[in-house]
Amino acid sequence: MLEDLTAAAASPTVWPAAYPQGYAVVDVETTGLARDDRIISAAVYRLDARGEVEDHWYTVVNPERDPGPVWIHGLTSEMLEGAPLFQDIAAEFAARLDGRVLVAHNAVFDWQMIAREYARARGEAPVKQRLCTIALSKELRLPLPNHKLESLAAHFGVVQRRAHHALDDARVLAEAFRPSLRAAAAGGVRLPLHECRPLTEWSDRPRIGRQASYGGRAPSSWRPSRKRPACPYPNPGRYEPGKRLKQGMRVAFSGDTSTERDLLEDRATEAGLHVATSLSRLTSLLVTNDPDSGTSKTVKARQYGTPVVDEAAFGQLLSDVEPASET
Repeated sequence: MLEDLTAAAASPTVWPAAYPQGYAVVDVETTGLARDDRIISAAVYRLDARGEVEDHWYTVVNPERDPGPVWIHGLTSEMLEGAPLFQDIAAEFAARLDGRVLVAHNAVFDWQMIAREYARARGEAPVKQRLCTIALSKELRLPLPNHKLESLAAHFGVVQRRAHHALDDARVLAEAFRPSLRAAAAGGVRLPLHECRPLTEWSDRPRIGRQASYGGRAPSSWRPSRKRPACPYPNPGRYEPGKRLKQGMRVAFSGDTSTERDLLEDRATEAGLHVATSLSRLTSLLVTNDPDSGTSKTVKARQYGTPVVDEAAFGQLLSDVEPASET
C-alpha cells in the first residue's frame, strides 16, 4: 500500500473534493506541559489546499513567568523580557489560523495550549478542526521507527536545522506534510480530522507553590473553574479484556482523541469511573488511540501491564458499565 501511495503522490491526481481548502501548520514552544503553562513562541506556515506554502509567521511571547526548560527551547528570561504578551499577538495569530485546519505534530497538545491562551485573553481561536501528523502517518502506514518529528522529516528527506525552535519545527512539518497530503489524496485516504472546541472557563486565582514571578510581575494562572467531583466508589482493580468496566475503576487518557478530552472525561465520570491524571500501578485502564507513541503513560502502561483500549472501544465499554459492589 505504501509503495502505491508514494508512486501515485508523485503524479497528477484528481484532488478529493472533501479535503480542506487550506491548512495552518503550527508549532508552539511552552514553559512546560501542564494546564497552567504558557506559550513562549509560536510559528505558523499557511498552506493552500494542496499543501503549497503561502507564507509564514513567527513570534516570541512573554509568558509573564519563568520560561521553563531553557535547555530545550533556548529562550531565556532575558530574551523574552521585551517580547509581546499573548493578548498583544492574539489577533495576528488568529488571522493566520482563520478558516484553516490546524496541523501539528501531536496536535492535541498544540491546540490545547493555544485554546488556553485564548481563554486567558477572553477570546477564542478561530479553529474548527485539527489534523495530527502522527495520526496521518499511521493512516499512510509510513515505515517510521517512532513518531518523533525528526523521524517523519528524515523519511521525506527534510533537513531539520534547529530542533525545538518553533519556526524551524513548523517549516520541517510543513515540508513533510505536503508529500503526506499528496499521498493521502492519491490513495483516497480519509484525513484524520478532529473537532476543535474553544475553552470558555477560566479563573485568575494566584498559583501557590509555583515558580516566582517573571520580570517583576505576579504570575498569572488559568485552570478550569469547574471541578470534577471525586469518585464515590472504591477501585475494584484492573479492567479485564472482554469483560465490562466497573464503577470505581481508575481510567487514564493519553494522546489525541476525536471527542474533546474534557467531554470524554465527563462521560467517564458520569458512568462512575475515576478519571486519573497520571498512570500508576493502581490504574485500571489506559485509553489511547496511539499505544506506540512513547508518552510517559503508554510507557508506564507497558511496564505495569495496564490494559489499553482505543477511544472507540472505550465508548462501547461506557455504554454498559457494571455497578459498584455493595459494601
